[in-house]
Amino acid sequence: MNERFEKKIPYVLAKVREQVPLIHNITNVVVTNFTANGLLALGASPVMAYAKEEVADMATVADALVLNIGTLTAENVESMIIAGKAANKANTPVILDPVGAGATSYRTASVLRIMKEVQITLLRGNAAEVANVAGIKAEVRGVDSVSIHNNRGIAVEASKILKVPVVITGEQDIVSYNGMLSLIHNGHKMLTKVTGTGCLLSSILGAFIAVEEDILLASTAGLVTYGIAAELAFEKTRNEGPGSFQIELLNQLAKVNEEDIKSGMKVLLEEEALQ
Repeated sequence: MNERFEKKIPYVLAKVREQVPLIHNITNVVVTNFTANGLLALGASPVMAYAKEEVADMATVADALVLNIGTLTAENVESMIIAGKAANKANTPVILDPVGAGATSYRTASVLRIMKEVQITLLRGNAAEVANVAGIKAEVRGVDSVSIHNNRGIAVEASKILKVPVVITGEQDIVSYNGMLSLIHNGHKMLTKVTGTGCLLSSILGAFIAVEEDILLASTAGLVTYGIAAELAFEKTRNEGPGSFQIELLNQLAKVNEEDIKSGMKVLLEEEALQ
């Protein structure tokens, strides 16, 4: 890893806690409470505002806007576009989580419409979701990735096709941005046993991007921080189950610190041209 890049990673968390960024979430009904509590635990400030009458004002004063299509309605899509356009005018970063893209034609069309009308700062999803948004053949069942290969190649290709930074999360997390790849090996498979952990991650990435202009650094730091918190949470609850893990993940998001990140981060930085 680039030594200068590595040294910067732990300190982005400190910036989040110092600046307490306001993260405007238009997210799905399954994860609203967990997302808000996760952001609070980390040190950010969440707001959930959906009404089209107020989303433009909220997106303008927020430090980041997170759009999550997990439980789609026509009204929410309209709110997302209104909020996204207002965020663009205010130079507020916009993170898009295309939950289940490819599962239905309506879901895919809604994501593509949002991306057409709103300038996205970061696209974050699993490999199948990102591939479907970019028009790369993949299989999706429900809102989960079923069959996908070469996640690294998909991240690179999707970023080029869509002309936006891309994060693909899975067994290995991948950031593709501006000719560089960041490969993160932190995290734990128990995250897949709790609904909403990916959605919370998208909002946490919003918090990191809100305080750090370097998208590659911000995304990497967010993924590392979240992954290490998950590892620490599993260590505390290894003899219990997903319910205890979910609560402990919130605890560890509040407790994780720079020393934990320095000692625990597993990151590889590469040039896309080498892939």
